[in-house]
Amino acid sequence: MKAMILSAGLGTRLGGLTSDTPKGMLLIDGYPILAWVVANLVRQGISDLVMNLHYFPEAIVDHFGDGSRYGARIDYSRETELQGTAGGLRDARAMLAGSPEILVHYGDIVTDQDFGAMLDSHRRADALATVLLHERASSNSIVAMDADQRIVGFLERPSEEERKGHASRWVNSGVCICAEEILGCIPESGLADLPRDVFVKQVESKRMYGFPLGGFRCAIDSPERLEATRAAVAGGELAFHPSQVDREGAG
Repeated sequence: MKAMILSAGLGTRLGGLTSDTPKGMLLIDGYPILAWVVANLVRQGISDLVMNLHYFPEAIVDHFGDGSRYGARIDYSRETELQGTAGGLRDARAMLAGSPEILVHYGDIVTDQDFGAMLDSHRRADALATVLLHERASSNSIVAMDADQRIVGFLERPSEEERKGHASRWVNSGVCICAEEILGCIPESGLADLPRDVFVKQVESKRMYGFPLGGFRCAIDSPERLEATRAAVAGGELAFHPSQVDREGAG
């Protein structure tokens, strides 16, 4: 299984922290956020990776190179204009070809989720996509599942009016496993968002499934979230550390 790490964003919600640094290169215990993503994938045997780049791309390439430092092989898809989460997948289609499943991981998500269990569930269901979900009272997504964890409703960035009548507390966690055929569901051109422009439209296929979060997870989309993740690492809340796969050592 290949993995696509979405790392092209501007990180504007982190304010001055990203004025001259891509969000993925902000440090947690001496390692960039993206190193925590890569290390969690590699320790689980997922080492064939693609990263999309846009904002200060050379900072990322200079650190990760071909990926061998972390026991990975990394290809880069460069976006002269931001294409969105689905558009990034579309542009990297040639690099992802040949993998029956593609793990898509937002580059600002730090998690120690067991992807093996998630992949097993995805294959058993013959799913088009299996979306990692966590529970939260209010978020920019609402996902409803039936007793078999099939997704029966997916609202992305709903208005307050749209939220009415939806009791589900499940929300999109920013990680999913997709069958390769998901690439054919992405609009052929222009800015395209994976949840809004692909997942919402595929609920009727009855091949969209959810998988409940089974570990630590934080989306680093604010200075407060960055500090919370640093505190979690310092407190030993994660099941791994990038130093476990780093062949060069921090710094």
